[in-house]
Amino acid sequence: MAIKRIILGTAGHIDHGKTTLVKALTGIDTDRLKEEKKRGITIELGFAHLTLPSGVRLGIVDVPGHERFIKNMVAGASGIDLVALVIAADEGIMPQTREHLEICELLGVKSGIVVLTKKDLVDEEWLQLVKEDVLQGLKGTFLEQAPVVAVSAVTGEGLEELVEVLDNLVAHIPDRSAEGPFRLPVDRVFTIKGFGTVVTGTALSGRLKVGEEIVVYPQGLSSRVRRIQVHGQDRDFAEAGLRTALNLQGIEKEDVERGHVVAHPGVLQPSYILDLDLRYLSSAPRPLLHNTRVRFHIGTSEILGRIFLIGIDRVDPGSRALVQIRLEEPVVCWRGDHFVIRSYSPMVTIGGGVVLDPLARRRKRSKRHQIEELKLLRDGTPQEVVFYHVKRAGILGITEEKMALRVSLFGDALKKVLQELASQGKIRQIYGEGRKIYISGEVYTRLKDEVLERLARFHQKFPLRPGLSKEDLRHRLPSGLEVRVFETLLKELEQEGKIARDKELIRLATHRIVLADELEKLKKNIEEAFRREGFQPRDKDEILSQFRENPDLTVEIYHLLLKEGLLIPVKENLVYHVEVIEEIKQRLREFFREHKELAVGDFRKLLSGASRKYLIPLLEYLDRERFTMRLGDKRILRAK
Repeated sequence: MAIKRIILGTAGHIDHGKTTLVKALTGIDTDRLKEEKKRGITIELGFAHLTLPSGVRLGIVDVPGHERFIKNMVAGASGIDLVALVIAADEGIMPQTREHLEICELLGVKSGIVVLTKKDLVDEEWLQLVKEDVLQGLKGTFLEQAPVVAVSAVTGEGLEELVEVLDNLVAHIPDRSAEGPFRLPVDRVFTIKGFGTVVTGTALSGRLKVGEEIVVYPQGLSSRVRRIQVHGQDRDFAEAGLRTALNLQGIEKEDVERGHVVAHPGVLQPSYILDLDLRYLSSAPRPLLHNTRVRFHIGTSEILGRIFLIGIDRVDPGSRALVQIRLEEPVVCWRGDHFVIRSYSPMVTIGGGVVLDPLARRRKRSKRHQIEELKLLRDGTPQEVVFYHVKRAGILGITEEKMALRVSLFGDALKKVLQELASQGKIRQIYGEGRKIYISGEVYTRLKDEVLERLARFHQKFPLRPGLSKEDLRHRLPSGLEVRVFETLLKELEQEGKIARDKELIRLATHRIVLADELEKLKKNIEEAFRREGFQPRDKDEILSQFRENPDLTVEIYHLLLKEGLLIPVKENLVYHVEVIEEIKQRLREFFREHKELAVGDFRKLLSGASRKYLIPLLEYLDRERFTMRLGDKRILRAK
């Protein structure tokens, strides 16, 4: 039977006994810094673990309560499954109690317990008054129906009940899935002599084994996992929902810091712009205005950025808005990750919410469709969100790897959505170069129509040309079209009988070259002009200039003669009639009946004294045609 993986986080005002409570429950003092011991307050995150009666190993994150260390509290609250809101019985709800509670709500925590500490300092009547006050203060929050347990860490009273209540709560919390890529936001970095750099954090997703390759994001440092510990014990693997320590190979302590993320390769991409679904707290001191600078907390990181409002000029306290944040440093996250924002100064928690697009593009404030797109990202099904990104990719299409980064679906989960959309004809799957690319079915159909339209225009303009070269056709289509998409388009159109190919030339299947009497006469005259040029023809443009009455038509017929093989281009601007070439070949055959080799001088005599200007290009042409073969300065006739 698999062991459930649950993380409990403490929350509450400074000096309400969070650290003392954790020590009373676990025997572990989470205050490890000298300054913490000296000042008697928690500054940094502390970690402990507790085995519940059911056998569940509860990981515990103890957070600082002082308002100056809220950023450390947010880092610790990231990834917890349930919260113990600690309230001193002799003081009741205090400012940081409320702020910590708001942070937990914004981070998506759904379960918790209220622990009234310092029970030994108050009488029963006072304790009941505090309970009533607490219950009133929690109305409308996710802890409204949470159990309330009063304890004394000094006398031990209430601790057994607390453990039982926690065990009951844990039984109703769904276990985290170990499916998908591994991801761990770093909250501590240190070195161990003989082992090197160690990072710790709460694994948010996936499973990681000793020896596996990982990447430290956002800087992209690659490493391997040398050793894994969970709750201080060596393990072969780490899973989602576990407090984990990773010993990283070849990484210096200075290269990693809180806020970085350790994950499988290729599952995160740094971004400076995120689309967000923002809940602006009713406790916020003032409306949120466009371009406001804020402190953005996600995972264990804190980054400065500016809020860009889309379609509105302000967000009033207690309201919800679809916004974009533009950060001063890159961040890595997934769609659906929770975040918290705090005002730049004074540092107060003012809101939070969920990431809608972790790789967003800059949006225009005044465009109505921008809001509609953000609503779709917020409310849409996985199929609708995936389809949105495919459509937005346009003719460029999008690979499965890039789609995974945008929608934070991986492996079979993403494949299933893509297959459903493909079966409905909404997207097209294009294969090539060892990977798939997805393009909107509507865009794909439009591209096919454009290919046919471009060919029709070409045939209308050049009715005598047999077709358009494949490369020219591609350049007439929208720029950025991938070669494999283009090749698939042509293949389908050919299979449908709408186009035909002749080597590199593409034409409409219905296109036929039909010459009227007048055109036929012009064609014969042009052909005859090249035939008369004999062994030493003039430049082809000079020959064609004789027909200056119809220059465009002359060029079209010239290309037709080339296509039909009646004219042979030996070199640029040096064009022979096919009968002249055949005459040259016949003379060479007769020559080789009596001679084994042909010198340039021999060739000149055969062609009635033609100059080197013609002899060398002709010989090189005959070599290319594999009629002759060059041996040094001589030629021989190739065997059939």
